Amino acid sequence: MDFAITLKLDMPVERAVGLMTRAEEVGFTYGWVFDSHVLWMEPWPMLTLFAANTRQMHFGPCVTNPVVRDPTVTASLLATLNRISGGRMELGIGRGDSSRRVLGKKPTTLQNLEQAIHLIRELTAGHEAEYDGQPIEMPWATAGVPRIWVAGYGPKALDTIGRVADGVILQFADPQLIEWCLGHVRRAAEAAGRDFSTIRVMSAAPALVTDDIQRARDNSRWFGGMVGNHVADLVQRYDDLPPALVDYIRGREGYDYRRHAEIGSDHTAFVPDDVVDRFCVLGTPEQVKARLQHLREIGVHQFNIYLMAGDEEETLERFGADIIPSFRSDTVSA
Repeated sequence: MDFAITLKLDMPVERAVGLMTRAEEVGFTYGWVFDSHVLWMEPWPMLTLFAANTRQMHFGPCVTNPVVRDPTVTASLLATLNRISGGRMELGIGRGDSSRRVLGKKPTTLQNLEQAIHLIRELTAGHEAEYDGQPIEMPWATAGVPRIWVAGYGPKALDTIGRVADGVILQFADPQLIEWCLGHVRRAAEAAGRDFSTIRVMSAAPALVTDDIQRARDNSRWFGGMVGNHVADLVQRYDDLPPALVDYIRGREGYDYRRHAEIGSDHTAFVPDDVVDRFCVLGTPEQVKARLQHLREIGVHQFNIYLMAGDEEETLERFGADIIPSFRSDTVSA
């Protein structure tokens, strides 16, 4: 299993670089950043700094979308950073959430997302592609095509992932829900003639190694609110979603994007402890390892810590000393 961190870029530049470089030193192989350019710092200059200050970690946005930046811009950024980093870039992409909604705009369509994925792949491979009827090409893009991970929860998004993605981003660590999602991805992949086993699976969630479980829950409760905000849209379109995913949002009254992914946010008070426990990875080293082992057994290839639940430096050290060594024998970082 690979281990990753995701940073929310609301901190001094020096601390962000320090967290990422220390993550590499203690055994993490992927580094991601949220992409919400109004709420937090612009991710691409930070990804450049991370690449320049590390040697082996792979990097990317988790997640960007195809409308805040034109997909040709994203392709050029990735191709450039692949040259800077020696081919260590990855792309996490979705329909767009906070970076769109904070502007008063809705996420884009799955059709637009799928078209953007195809265009980015062709351009980063140095191939000619058609863009709005115009043939375009980046012949200088010679450092490799980044793996494209796609985020989604709903059946149609999961079907898209099965058809076109290199990896799936599932923003929770609930084994039951991950298995439900992967069932959709598998069926769509097989219908498209793809080998499901080639699709990498990421579970992304807050994680804390601690004996103080109530503090860990309180510091991670925002995550249940974030997931619930995504799910609220799905409830309006689907009537067959798993109860474990949707039942708890009945108490939801709204969502303040100005406090997105923030400890103590008032709009996440409706999230009960059992949901925090299911969605996050919290507890003693033995409890954390048991949950991660379960995730590995159901097909998760990468566990991505949303490193924004407090104690960030300590979390890196605890995972490096107590958790990662138990899973190192089968780590695949590229």
